[in-house]
Amino acid sequence: MTIRFARPNSSAGEKGRKMGNVSENAFIVGATENGSRLDVLLADRLSDISRSQLQRLIDSASVQVNGASAKASYKTQTGDLILVQRPSPRPSHLQPQDINLNIVFEDPDIIVINKAKGMVVHPAPGWEDGTLVNALLAHGDELSGIGGVIRPGIVHRLDKDTTGLMVVAKNDASHNGLQMQIQQRSMQRKYLALSWGKPPFEEAVIDAPIGRHPIDRKRMAVMDLNGRGDVRTAITEVKIKERLPFFTLFDCKLQTGRTHQIRVHLSFAGFPIVGDALYGGSKKISSDQIRGGVIAVRLNEQIAALHGQTLHAYSLSFEHPTLGDPLTFTAEPPAEMENLISSIRAISQD
Repeated sequence: MTIRFARPNSSAGEKGRKMGNVSENAFIVGATENGSRLDVLLADRLSDISRSQLQRLIDSASVQVNGASAKASYKTQTGDLILVQRPSPRPSHLQPQDINLNIVFEDPDIIVINKAKGMVVHPAPGWEDGTLVNALLAHGDELSGIGGVIRPGIVHRLDKDTTGLMVVAKNDASHNGLQMQIQQRSMQRKYLALSWGKPPFEEAVIDAPIGRHPIDRKRMAVMDLNGRGDVRTAITEVKIKERLPFFTLFDCKLQTGRTHQIRVHLSFAGFPIVGDALYGGSKKISSDQIRGGVIAVRLNEQIAALHGQTLHAYSLSFEHPTLGDPLTFTAEPPAEMENLISSIRAISQD
């Protein structure tokens, strides 16, 4: 089953290298990208650069198409060679903080971390410290600079209250290699999501573009690709791992990695993630749905105590960015999610 909102534009990966005091990304426009706006294509290819940064690079002629500068509105053509040059990031002034990290794997090139709930990945307005980046800086001073002064080493992110596996780059070569795998969709990121409702399917592909909500800037939303420029293709594969009374445990696989993607897509499909107040997951089980009001009260107390969505990145697979070895890591869900699932399994609907 495919739950589709609009036809997506696919993208391939980019090549990157360091040249003096600039970081260079070069790639060729694919057939499926023919006719895309230059700024939209770059935003899809270079997810570690913000829209405003891309616009500045285009305005300063740091983006070239077939050897010449181009406008943001330029319609790309199959076979175009795009070169992006950006200044090397300034040294980070973030403060290292001694925060406990659950390190699953580490070598000279990468760190794989099982992120705890409540941890913000990198500093942002209103959350300047206590982040994963602060903890990483205390762990060691070897991090890729490609993410800039705020996001050193960060290749992909997890939301604050999403738990599970992340890979961090310790040098620029590793960062480029990992980023290329994300762009080429060869890195596999799988999640467990406990959602409300009973789907009429066993598996589905949710193909629905995502952009910033036009009114509530804290939220993302499914939107038309032909709308504002910040709307981007988003595709999530979902399979039912377990059907539970009133709930469903989904196995989700990302094809793209947009902000809040799984949360938005499952809500869009009608199955919001339990505990996700932002996207309709703050519901309650009524006592008339379950035999025994005490059980309903206890279950609702568990849900209220979550303080965030039951979404866990349980599997991460990729090729080592410098050695080429295939790597797969797994992590069990946190205890509060496991305990809630156990309580739901014990429900009697008689």
